[in-house]
Amino acid sequence: MLGYRIKLAAVALPLLALTVSAIQAKADETRLLLTGSSTIAPIAEEIAHLYEEKNQDVRIDIQTGGSTKGVIDQRRGLNDIAMVSRRLKPSESDLTAHTFALDGLAMIVHEDNAVEDLSSDDIRAIYTRKKTDWSDFGDDGGEIIIINKSEGRATLDLFLDHFGLIPPDIKPHMVIGENEQGIKAVAGNRSAIGYVAISTAFYDAEHGVAIKLVGLDGVLATVENVANGSYPAIRQLNLVTAGEVSKTTQAFLDFAQSEAVHEILDTFHVVAPSR
Repeated sequence: MLGYRIKLAAVALPLLALTVSAIQAKADETRLLLTGSSTIAPIAEEIAHLYEEKNQDVRIDIQTGGSTKGVIDQRRGLNDIAMVSRRLKPSESDLTAHTFALDGLAMIVHEDNAVEDLSSDDIRAIYTRKKTDWSDFGDDGGEIIIINKSEGRATLDLFLDHFGLIPPDIKPHMVIGENEQGIKAVAGNRSAIGYVAISTAFYDAEHGVAIKLVGLDGVLATVENVANGSYPAIRQLNLVTAGEVSKTTQAFLDFAQSEAVHEILDTFHVVAPSR
């Protein structure tokens, strides 16, 4: 019986040591939380994975909800970094933007739609329902189904600012949150029009989703035109903080703005500001 107990102890002690070691390793981890923009989130996830490979004592969590949520969380101390896919507003002067990429606003239609380009006046007329049929724009016809972004989304802010509109001006048939919801809605309805990040739209179209990016004021919605500055609706992709940050947070911010992530940015069709 004594021998049996000794054998059990011989097995249990190493297991206990492993458990304690695992708990200690978990306790030694430093965690960062990023919340906000659904445009930035998938890019940030890949940057985070690469950073974790190089810094195995750090774990980074990503949560979406929109740029405004990210800003609110940062001010309330609920995240380490806010993901904000727009310039900071004058009312956000207490915050610091760390720009790691540039993107643009893409107008999208179904891939079977004949329309290739829309002017800013065209888009204003569509979204205010002054023009309601695709025949006015060179397609076969049919009621234009308007997809709009929900409040708190940076893409909506850019859309309103660029086209000189205010929320009550817009008469949507459907309101969506994240980019992929808008893309799914347009891909599923030949008569729909929406707007999302160029990066997301280009990636999905490239992978067989039934959408098409239309030109804006005669300029194609491409990564190249974002990079050379000719596209009319360009925006910053920012990691945002308030006040002094921890060494771990600063190290991640530095990494996200370094050449080490350029391959990731290329994969997601966004442009590094320094390139």
